[in-house]
Amino acid sequence: MKRYALVLIITIMAGVQVFGQTGYKIGDLVEDFKLENVDETYVSLSDYSKKRGAIIIFTCNHCPYAKAYEDRIIALNEKYGTRYPVIAINPNDPAVQKEDSFELMQKRAKEKEFTFPYLFDKGQTVYPKFGATRTPHVFVLMKGTLGWSVEYIGAIDDNYEDPSAVKKTYVEDAVDALLDGYKPKVKETKAIGCTIKVAKK
Repeated sequence: MKRYALVLIITIMAGVQVFGQTGYKIGDLVEDFKLENVDETYVSLSDYSKKRGAIIIFTCNHCPYAKAYEDRIIALNEKYGTRYPVIAINPNDPAVQKEDSFELMQKRAKEKEFTFPYLFDKGQTVYPKFGATRTPHVFVLMKGTLGWSVEYIGAIDDNYEDPSAVKKTYVEDAVDALLDGYKPKVKETKAIGCTIKVAKK
């Protein structure tokens, strides 16, 4: 009887853990999406079908953490763009944070000379599927025969304040491993940044 009760408790706890999870996990296949870019064209993940993967970064205009990483995000695209391009997405609702409006996204992209798409998650339909909670929050995807699989989730590196003091380059390490035919050794880290701004309903 005790053994049965223990098995039942473990089963219930496992079920709670699974159902309590939200967003994509490592190994999950990602659905295609279509969002407006700052150049007023629409960009889909399927547009990158000939690439080996993609670096999806949920970021924004106003967050100090996001601003601190802008140059490093540009550098990631310069280094990996031909094989693992950066696709930046602003998940914030401008009704909550006015600095993250589409017009100010266009201004910021021009000021920083972004070399990658900077998309607006209008209606906030994409970021919940990924399970993004912070800006910045990174999802490294690999293109395979079955689709786009999630291979890394988390932070860009281990020091948002000082690029010169970075010791662990999580995203670079993950992409380098994938390009060499291996799975990343570090698959998940904690995203450090501002919470995503959602309008109250």
